[in-house]
Amino acid sequence: MALNISTIRRLATKKPPVCTAVIAAAGISHRCKGEDKLFYPAGGKPVLAYTIEAFQKCALVSEVIIIAREEHFENIGEICKGYGFDKVSKIIKGGKTRAESVINGVFAVSRNTKLIAIHDGARPCIDTLTIENVIKAAAKYHAAAPATQINSTIKRVDNCIISETVSREGLFEIQTPQVFRTEIIKAALTNVAGKSVTVTDDCMAAEMIGVRAYIVEGSRNNIKITENEDLQIAESILCRRI
Repeated sequence: MALNISTIRRLATKKPPVCTAVIAAAGISHRCKGEDKLFYPAGGKPVLAYTIEAFQKCALVSEVIIIAREEHFENIGEICKGYGFDKVSKIIKGGKTRAESVINGVFAVSRNTKLIAIHDGARPCIDTLTIENVIKAAAKYHAAAPATQINSTIKRVDNCIISETVSREGLFEIQTPQVFRTEIIKAALTNVAGKSVTVTDDCMAAEMIGVRAYIVEGSRNNIKITENEDLQIAESILCRRI
């Protein structure tokens, strides 16, 4: 059966399904030497505010859920109110691990959510275009993540001695947001919760149930703040956008 022109146009412009963003912000900032990276004032605005703002501005995101420690609920609530982040529907208590925290957020999304975007709260330099591209890819391929190809020479080291040079071909640094069909990520995280295994990201949880994520071009600006030095780099990137 042939499709008429109006049907083709409608399918071409069809938006991806409803997407909820789950922002993981329950970390303790161990490596920032006491500095709470999420509330550090980068250019006069808290780091977490930049993170939320990117999803607030994304037309493909209909809801935002933030996972945090209870002592930060009030602070985050004030940030959302002060910056008009009306897509934030819930602030959920985090668990003992990142996986536990994320599963709390994933199971709190609205019932009509078809896609879930999981993002690190400590990645404030994410841009709206990347978010949109990953969501669109996940709508087509069921799971997607942004990534940048590794350019540096990679060595395997044993006891401070180089033992091997690892080929860079096919090696990528995976970033967030990682976006999945709702039923896939719920199944993946439930599977992980029942096992004594540590997953380093949500794509790894999906891999464990046989789901492979589609890679979308990421940005080298989309850094994760881990060390104190990262705060300075992120602030420089963010201030250039103001």
